[in-house]
Parts: sequence; C-alpha cells; structure tokens
Amino acid sequence: MANSNRNTSSSKGWVWLMGILILLAVAAAASSLYYQYKHLAETEHKVSKQGIEEVKSVKKVKEAYDVIVVGTDPEGVAAAVSAARNGMTTLLVDGRNREILGGLMTLGWINSLDMNYSPGKTLLGKDDVFNKGFFSEWYAKIEGDSFDVNTAANAFYDLVKNEKNIDLLLKTKSIEPLINDNKTLVQGAKITLQNGDTQMVKAASVIDATQDGDFAAAAGVPFTIGHEDIGDPNSKMAVTLAFRLKNVTQDVWNMMAKRLNNDDSPDTGVNEVSVFGYGEMSSYPALNKERAKMRGFNMGRQNDNTVLINALQIFGVDTFDPKSVQEAFDIGKKELPNIVAYMKKTFPEFATIELDGSAPELYVRETRHMQGEYRLSIVDVCTNNDQWDRIGFGSYAVDIQRVSPTDSGNVVCKPKQYAIPFRSIVPQKVDGLLVVGRAASYDTLPHGSARVMPTGMAEGEAAGAAAMLAKQEKMTFRQLSASKETIAKLQAQLTKQGMELPPMTLKPQPFMEHKAYEGLKSALMLGLASGAYTNNFRLDDAANPKRMVNLVSGAKKMKPDAFKGDVAKAIDKLDNADKVSLTLEQASYTITQALGITASQNEAQAKLVENKLLTEATLKLIADKTKLTNGDTYLIIRDVKTGLTGKP
Repeated sequence: MANSNRNTSSSKGWVWLMGILILLAVAAAASSLYYQYKHLAETEHKVSKQGIEEVKSVKKVKEAYDVIVVGTDPEGVAAAVSAARNGMTTLLVDGRNREILGGLMTLGWINSLDMNYSPGKTLLGKDDVFNKGFFSEWYAKIEGDSFDVNTAANAFYDLVKNEKNIDLLLKTKSIEPLINDNKTLVQGAKITLQNGDTQMVKAASVIDATQDGDFAAAAGVPFTIGHEDIGDPNSKMAVTLAFRLKNVTQDVWNMMAKRLNNDDSPDTGVNEVSVFGYGEMSSYPALNKERAKMRGFNMGRQNDNTVLINALQIFGVDTFDPKSVQEAFDIGKKELPNIVAYMKKTFPEFATIELDGSAPELYVRETRHMQGEYRLSIVDVCTNNDQWDRIGFGSYAVDIQRVSPTDSGNVVCKPKQYAIPFRSIVPQKVDGLLVVGRAASYDTLPHGSARVMPTGMAEGEAAGAAAMLAKQEKMTFRQLSASKETIAKLQAQLTKQGMELPPMTLKPQPFMEHKAYEGLKSALMLGLASGAYTNNFRLDDAANPKRMVNLVSGAKKMKPDAFKGDVAKAIDKLDNADKVSLTLEQASYTITQALGITASQNEAQAKLVENKLLTEATLKLIADKTKLTNGDTYLIIRDVKTGLTGKP
C-alpha cells in the first residue's frame, strides 16, 4: 500500500512537471510568434513598385467558345484560367471601362484580403488558408494579406496571358445573354464591341463573375435584393470609396505598430503590409451626416510609401443608377480632405500624411442574391455545416456592415469552417449558366461571410472545372448538381488542381447542444440573434419585457400581414420594462398584442396554445416560467413562426 501511494505521488509529480513544461513550451511558442509578428511591423519595407503591364485584348473574337466568362474581377479570372487549363476554349470578357484585371481589388482599391484561415492557423502562416488552388497560386505572386494593386493586376494578367485557350476582351459596351426560345437555356452572349459593332458568340457554358450578377439577371435568373429575405428590401450594406494616402513611411508604420500591437483588442494589429484598427475614426464628424460615416481602418500597404484605406462608408446608393453612383463619388470626395485633416489632428503618427486620391470604382458590398439550387443559410455558416457537393470553404466572420449612419453593424457569428455547395452557384430556372462571387446563392446574412474574394475565387475555379465536366459527361449544370457521382469527379479534378476539399469533422459548437438551439436557429434565420466573434448567443441570460417587445417587433418580417396589433402596448403600463424579469404570461401577452389577438394577460398563453402558436414541447423546456431566458424567448418565436408560416 505504501509503495502504491509513493508511485501515485511520483506519477502525479511527473504529470505536474510535464504540465509545467508544456505550458512553458506553449508560452515560448506564443512569445516567438508575437515577436516575429512585431518584427514584421518594425522591419523596413523594401519592395519596389512595379509598373502596370499593358493588357491586350484579342483582335478578333471567335464565333464560338466552350466557355464565356463574364467579368474580370478575381472570381472571373479564376474561372477563366481553370476552364482553359481543363482544355476549354475560353472567352474572358468585361463590360466595364477597365484597362486592367482584378476589378474590386485593383480598381476598387480593396487591397486587404479577408482571409479564410483553417482552425489552428499561426499568425504568420501563409499556407494555412482554405481552398488553395488558384487562390494560392495568385497569392504567392503578391506581397501578403495586403498587396500593391500593380502587383496584383500584373499577377492576374500573367496568369491569363499564359493560357493559350483564353481570349481576353475588355471595354465592351454591353454583354447580353443569348437564350433559347423558352428562356431556360443560355447559349452564349451578344457582345457590343467598343466600336459599336455587335457579335453573337455561342458557348456551351457561361460563367457570370460580375459583381452584381448582371448577366444572370438579364437571363431571367431569380434574385432577392439586399436584406429582402429578412424582411427589409430597402436595406443594403454601405458602399465604400477607398482612398490613398502618401508619405506613409517606415517610421509612420512603426508608430502605428506601436499603438495597435500593444493594445488589448483582438480586432487591431499591424504586420508588414496590413493595418487593422483605429476604431476611434467612427467619431469623425461627417460633413454629410445622413449619407457618410467612418469606421475603423482596413489599411493595405503599397510599395511606394502609400497606403489604401477601406473605411469610408456611403449610404443610400442605388448602384444600378449611374447618377446615384456619381453622387456617391461626389459625397466621398468631398469628405476625404476633412477625414485626412481629422486623422492628422487626432493621431500624432499621421502628422505628415497627405491625401493622394480615391479609387476609380466603388466597393459595393451587396446588391443581388441569386436564387440557386441551394441557398446558403446563416445556420449553415454559424454551425460549420459541411455539404456533400462542397467546392470550397469559408471561415470569415459574418460581418454585416452598417446599412445607415445610425446603424452599428453586426457580427452574427464567427465560423471555424463551412462548405460552399456547388448547388449555390447553379441558378434556378435557367441552365447553361453558373454564377460565382458575391451574387451567388446566399441569404443576406451568410453573404456577410461568403462574399469575401478568396471564397469567390474558389467558386470561380470550381465553375471552370465544372464546364469541362459538363461537356465531358454530356450533362447540364443542373443535372450535374444533382449527381453525387459526377460531383465526386468534380471534387477529384479540383483536388488535382491543388484545391483541398476533404469532408469536415468539426466538433459541434456549444450552443448547438443547448436546449434552446432549435429556437436559436429560427432567431438566426430572422436576423434576431447575434453571437459576435465568440459565438456567445447569451441563451441563458435573463430576458426582460422590453427586449421581448423588440424581439417580437423584429419578428414581424416572418409574416407582416399577420401582425395587425401594436406590440408596444404590451408594456404600456409596466414600469422598468427593461429591468424586471420576463414572465411567460408577459411574453405571451406581448405576442397576442402584436398579432391583434384579443386576450388579457391571464388569457394570452391559452390563446396562443389554442391557435397553435405555442406548443407543449416549448412549455416543457421553459424551466422557470416567472423568469424567462433569451433562449426561452427564441423557442417561443420559433413556435409563432411555425404556426404562422408552416416553417420553423
């Protein structure tokens, strides 16, 4: 017995010692990474700026191609290169007045990438990104997670011009779909050239890589606009006018690093090429308070002591109306001198900077959301959902930017990894066509994550390979999207191209095992719940009557015609409605008031049960009917939604 105790004590000692050693090793590794990261910001940036190579259009467009790719944004370049490498004769064509490739990156000046990193990435790991393939090939040619736009433009052109199967055509006046008589099959494009001549170009497949799904919309593909799918069709995320500053020397960079790398915020930082922070800029007093607002900087370094900044948000812009677009440019350009003056006054490190221009194109975050064979949902993203027909992965936070100057924006959740299904680039009603990028088939909330360019480039690469496979298998894209056997061939081909598409095996998030999870899913779909970067939806926090009124008011979007009452009356006679506990009786009364159902507080619960708007299953899950939690209120909202619409 004594020996056993001694051995046990010795064993515990070894465990204790090993634990200490592991902690020291982890601390040393973390310290090493920190000082490497810090060193990047303090090391002189010695990369010379490239000149932009002249992009040459094909002299004569052929009468037919295997594939037409419409749009020269990064997603379109990825699609064209992928198709060409798969043996497809490819026309890459653009209908905007562009002289270089890269669109939003190179002409919108959004030169800081929203990366999709795999779980457990290192601070400095370039190789820990999702998808790889074409994106990683292009990424290896640029400076890092921010880049010089000349470098990026040349890298895109280099990848295109080296493919003998690609004909490139810029500056066309219009690109319209050629479609069959019953308007179900795209068969090519009618292209109006720069000189005004028109040409009919046949193609077995067309890939729409325009920022707003313009070609698909013209072909009759159904879309929702902005926040339409959550009951607010007039709202869209702000557009941005990026701007350039000069005199951002190494000394300025080091001062920014000293400020931002030494604070406690996880959302700020500086490396060799990127700056994230300066949230204080949200206090900038805009000249046009109704239309403009600043946020913290996404700042990307260029190779000539200039930087590009994504931070100026402009509201109420109809990006399909040239006059409204010009007005947005005018608003932005009027603000910029004042913004720079405010920066110089507020932050010592900016004392010597100067404004050096604004982007030739606006950064438009959101317009059309295609209706595809599968519509990516917010639940898919927040729960790290896999898809059998995965063609890429995302992990970027669900970042819903402001829709007005008084809005604060929202981060719904931060996924670890979720899959993009091939079905989400296959439109409903029209075949022969794929849609990649931010206009793909996502609901508006998951679009806040899936809209980032690395994800769109993965979709583009998949679309190019799918065009080859559709031809080889003699299938339409819709048929391909329903065939597990053919999708497996597509995934194998993409893997051969350098993409990584293994099935996912992630542990469920803690909120997925909560008793109120089914209610949370309904609240997420309605845009009523937010877990921010930590995915803490506060399901066990105490609810209050005022919050219930706000929740039910937001839930009207589930079926607006059913909400005939005045929800505010539910707390008219209640003192401290934002502080007292929410009872089941009060929650039920709030709903009957909103729906215009005549009932006293005592009768409300029974009325809801009678009308199948509250279930016994939910009542059993509510542990304390005198002190409801947020999770309890989400379960009630789920019952109401199911009762009114037939869908949870």
